[in-house]
This record gives sequence, C-alpha cells and structure tokens, in this order.
Amino acid sequence: MEEQLKRFSMDYFSLKGKVAIVTGANMGLGMAYAVAFAKAGADLFITHFTPEVETVKTLIEAEGRRVVFSRGDLTDKTYLKSVAPACMQAYGRIDILVNNAGISTFGAFAEYPDEAWKSCIDLDLNAVYYLSHDVAKIMLQQKSGKIINIGSALSYASDKMCPPYTVAKHGILGLTKVFANELGAYNIQTNAISPGFLATEVNRELRADPNFYNKITNRIPAGRWGDLDDLMGTAVFLASRASDYVNGWSISVDGGFTTTL
Repeated sequence: MEEQLKRFSMDYFSLKGKVAIVTGANMGLGMAYAVAFAKAGADLFITHFTPEVETVKTLIEAEGRRVVFSRGDLTDKTYLKSVAPACMQAYGRIDILVNNAGISTFGAFAEYPDEAWKSCIDLDLNAVYYLSHDVAKIMLQQKSGKIINIGSALSYASDKMCPPYTVAKHGILGLTKVFANELGAYNIQTNAISPGFLATEVNRELRADPNFYNKITNRIPAGRWGDLDDLMGTAVFLASRASDYVNGWSISVDGGFTTTL
C-alpha cells in the first residue's frame, strides 16, 4: 500500500507528449479545453466550422505547444471521416478526443421545423458517435485513450424551446456509458463534462435580460455564472492519468445548478 501512495504525484495531471483533438475549439468552451490541454503539455488538433482561429492559435503557441487546424462540417460524412486520419498524419497518435462542437436552435415545440431537429441531432449526437468510433479504433491499437463528451445541464432535465438539443444532450450521457463499457477493458476511458451556465460571448444577449439572468443566478448555489477557467481543471483531470479509474460518468461543472429546484 505504501508503494501505491508514494507513486502518486502531480505528474498524474500532466499531458506532456499527448495529442488532443478538440472539435469546435476556435471559440467558447472548446477554446477553454484546448488551451487547458496546451498548458498541461499537449499538442492540439482543432476542427472548426467558422473561420476565426488566430486567438486560440496564439494562446496555444504561447504555451510552446503545436496546433493543427482542420476546417469543415462534422455533419458531412466525408469531412468527418477525414478528421482522425488527418490528425494521425500530423502527429502519429491520438490520445484525447473532446467532442465539443454543437448547436442549438430555439423554437416552439408545436412548430419546430424538421430540418432544425435533424441539423441539431446530426451534429450534437450523431457526429459524436461517428468521430468517437473512428478515434476509438486508433486508441484500441495504442491501448490507451481518453474520450470526453460534452453534456449540459439539459442532460438531466428538460426546458422549453430547445427540443433536439435536450434530446441530444440526454443521448450524450447514454453514448458515454456505451463507449465506457465497450472500451474500458482496453485502457480507454470515456467520460463527460456537463457545463452549466457559463458567461460567454454566445449568451451575452441572454445575460443582458435581467429577468432571465436573475432567474438562473438565483438557482446557482455558487451565486454566479461560471467563467471559462472554471471548466479547465475538470477537462485536464479527465484527459490525464489522474482519471484512469473514472469511466462512464459525467461531471457537472455548474456551480450546483442541477442540485436545486
């Protein structure tokens, strides 16, 4: 037992020598995961749909780490199938996959358009499965890997005006358990992060509405919306050796939001 206690060190949290794919990491929460990994020592492969990459590129390279970008639509099967091979060509390995890219289209349930439903499910759930399946085949050969899916507070509950997003985020937790069960015997762990309400550019207008802002804030035991750096430690933990015996679970980074009524 003493030997087990002695061998633990802060090096368990290091990602030195690791390669991480983070989808949609040129903005928002994805950028936070990517920069956290760079700070922990990893090199990055980032898929992105919108063109702006200079901010995340600068932040990653400031940590002395490499970053390779791949622009495309993850709902396009041809592009999606190119992601894992492109990362392998650039780095020769894939140690971490973060399925961060996603969309949400708000609308009344009775009139919700079929195309909006399909677009959201295709990106937020189907693309997660297909990319994870491709990357898992590489991780199986390596006999190691970390897959991190991104859930939500709506992985545990429902809200009005966003039916496919809620369904997709519930599905993410099921998908996480399936991959954990299938891959755990091969030293591959699959877990999820379920962020709560974090203050980002995407929700600036929502936060400007005092009724909505106060309704949410009053339900958060921490008494505030989260910041991007509130997510970064959890991401590094799940990507590192420190979480090797954590498999199939979701960590809610929400200030306690989902504990309250």
